[in-house]
Amino acid sequence: MELSLIAENLLAAPVLFFLLGMAATWLGSDLDVPQSIARGLSLYLLFSIGIHGGYELAESGWTAGMLSILGVAVLSAIIVPIWSFYILRQFLGPNDAGAIAATYGSISAVTFVTAVDFLRSNEVEFGGYMVAAMALMESPSIVVGVLLARLSSEDGNGRPKGELWRRLFQEAFLNGAVVILLGSLLIGLVTGDKGWPSVEPFAGAPFKGVLCLFLLEMGLGAARQVKALAKCGPFLLTFGIVAPIVHGTGAVLIARLIGASAGDATLLAVLCGSASYIAVPAAVRFALPKAKPGLYLPLSLGVTFPFNVSIGIPLYYALVTLLW
Repeated sequence: MELSLIAENLLAAPVLFFLLGMAATWLGSDLDVPQSIARGLSLYLLFSIGIHGGYELAESGWTAGMLSILGVAVLSAIIVPIWSFYILRQFLGPNDAGAIAATYGSISAVTFVTAVDFLRSNEVEFGGYMVAAMALMESPSIVVGVLLARLSSEDGNGRPKGELWRRLFQEAFLNGAVVILLGSLLIGLVTGDKGWPSVEPFAGAPFKGVLCLFLLEMGLGAARQVKALAKCGPFLLTFGIVAPIVHGTGAVLIARLIGASAGDATLLAVLCGSASYIAVPAAVRFALPKAKPGLYLPLSLGVTFPFNVSIGIPLYYALVTLLW
């Protein structure tokens, strides 16, 4: 593994802005990014990634390799929460184990966006369909994690089953990130080479600057979650680092077997190695109200997210370059 890749990533502007946000919180600064602005930055990044991915997909067309990648992505979103649940269940109750398993089976869109910027900076090509892989991985793990938790617990939470599953599927498959990603992807696919040039000045050129501002806000939030990590205990803190490495490494090996490109393999590893801190908390807060947010939220946002954006992404890419 080339340590220079990690050092280079740590000195990249988006990562430095993330570290600036963390430092500002720890030093007691009043620096803040209003939530409405942070949400706007997030929507922009997802829109930009989605429409550009749709345009690239329209250019390249549908291939057997693409379908293989999408299949692996969906299977990962199902298998990862299953094995994670049974590992976590040795130390935690069913609700907490289910919530954390769903968190690590799902994905972090911001980690993916950061990885896209990393690959572009290193002039590594990847398929536009990886955006579709990200969108497809967002939801299945939520359903699997909640289902495993409820099958392992006699607690019905006092909610009618029909209402529970209706709300759960709504949170899982109709959350804002999935809608804007798939919607932008389809629009980019339909408009193709006529649509992208018209939006590129807005969707392309400002991308890195917006990413810097958004990671600044993420750094502020991650530093606040770090303060709550004492509740997690040594096992969960270890899980928050080891699980991404295991999942990411497994994804790289599978990508090698199916003949994926280096760029696609890196992004698949990033997706499999990331953990959700937006979609999953929103869903499990309703479906598993007895799960402790003080465990799954600090673990994903305070441990796994900083690890991935600073060390994980170049680590996965270094593994890919070693095998390709």
